Amino acid sequence: MAGLESYVDLGDKAVAVRIRMKKLGRKHQPFFRICAVDSRAPRDGRVLEELGTYDPMISETDARAELNHDRFSYWLGVGAQMSDKVKVLFKKYGPEGTHVAARDAALAARTGPRVIPAFGTPAYVPEPEGAEVPAEATKEAEAPAAPVDESAAEKKEVSVESGTAESKATKSETAETTEAAASAAEEEVAAEGDPAAKAKEDKSE
Repeated sequence: MAGLESYVDLGDKAVAVRIRMKKLGRKHQPFFRICAVDSRAPRDGRVLEELGTYDPMISETDARAELNHDRFSYWLGVGAQMSDKVKVLFKKYGPEGTHVAARDAALAARTGPRVIPAFGTPAYVPEPEGAEVPAEATKEAEAPAAPVDESAAEKKEVSVESGTAESKATKSETAETTEAAASAAEEEVAAEGDPAAKAKEDKSE
């Protein structure tokens, strides 16, 4: 490629000019400037002139490249050579590029106002401090509480007391019945006598 390069007379010396991309930005966020440089200079070294930019982080593909067509024409006219990547960009976005209209539309969309969709009615909106409370809500808050039915409460107390008295009476009757049965059994045993004593008398006879 060195033999195919044409030298540009810059006054004090002749330089082989290349139009290529100079990398800037930081890790995972690259940014490039399209520059006219001396072909012997390093990639990110001293430049002769900046001719455009290329930002690969822009989502719209056609809005990534911006070229200065007048300065491109000058450097190409004096014999500068473009790198392969710059040739692709110039073919698409140059003065007679294939994607010029798409680039203009993408740039207009980026510079235009941002459209934010409506989020709809919120589910809850807090009332501001010092706001007037509706009259209906005030009447409901001031309305007296419903009266308690005292007769129903008295009936419940009477039913509970009667149930307690009945359970006590049932327990006392059960205890009396048990005592009567035990005393009857004792009387029967006393009337018949001790069976062991009777057995001894029979043996002695």
